[in-house]
Amino acid sequence: MVPPQVAAPATPAAPACVTPTKREAELLDAALSVLQERGFDRFTVDEVAARAKASKTTLYRRWPSKPELVLAAFTHGVLDIQVGIDTGSLRGDLIALGNLVVHQTTEHAATIGAVMNELRHGAGLRDAFLSEFLHERRRLMVGVLERAVARGEIGAHAVSDELWDLLPTYLASRAVFPGRAPDEETVLALVDDVLLPSLRRPDANDPGPHAAVPGCSGGKEGRADRI
Repeated sequence: MVPPQVAAPATPAAPACVTPTKREAELLDAALSVLQERGFDRFTVDEVAARAKASKTTLYRRWPSKPELVLAAFTHGVLDIQVGIDTGSLRGDLIALGNLVVHQTTEHAATIGAVMNELRHGAGLRDAFLSEFLHERRRLMVGVLERAVARGEIGAHAVSDELWDLLPTYLASRAVFPGRAPDEETVLALVDDVLLPSLRRPDANDPGPHAAVPGCSGGKEGRADRI
């Protein structure tokens, strides 16, 4: 008997993001190295141009402002690391992704705060934030969830626009508040006590497997206060 095919998620597709050309990737690598060494305030387009052996005109033609270049470089570095996440289980993927987000957002908390502040000042940067960061984050998270659907861990209805950004957005917001930096315990509490129960919730139109996987809930008692 042929098993029924898993229904495709009902969420609308995110706008496609253009993969950087080889030269653009080189420019972003140079910008990321400057960002990591100097921070947002001391980041200059002149230094990026010098390291990349490019003209400022070339950089400004592609990224019209310093905040847009910083955002593109940060996104390029962060997402390049996260693309390879595939542990073979939903819980493993969520924990791995969460720990990466914690590491990256804690390391770049000042940059994230500066870029978020700049979002108020220009529609171009807001558009770049949506296309180069949020939509790429969504693509990665939805990929994790779709693999879980294919493995039969969750139903297709769980791939929802209401849940995909909970993990990265919550952890990133915690990272920029003094005294509230997330850690591995925060990730475990968020995954085991919030995300997995929500993703495995039953649905009348998609009665797939929703029971907790043995061993996934053990040891989480007392972690809710870490969220």
